[in-house]
Amino acid sequence: MLNKLFGARNVTILRTWVPNLVTWGTMGGVALVHFTDWRVILDYVPYISGKFRKDD
Repeated sequence: MLNKLFGARNVTILRTWVPNLVTWGTMGGVALVHFTDWRVILDYVPYISGKFRKDD
């Protein structure tokens, strides 16, 4: 199906770039969590969010 949309050459180029794109995307996500308010982001993770609840 991808061959019809992009062509065989572009599909092979895309397949070689997928591991790089996944690695850079993961590192970008980790950097986003590191450099922003990490509690805001980690509040959406079910297991971790229960550890940081504040009882007012």
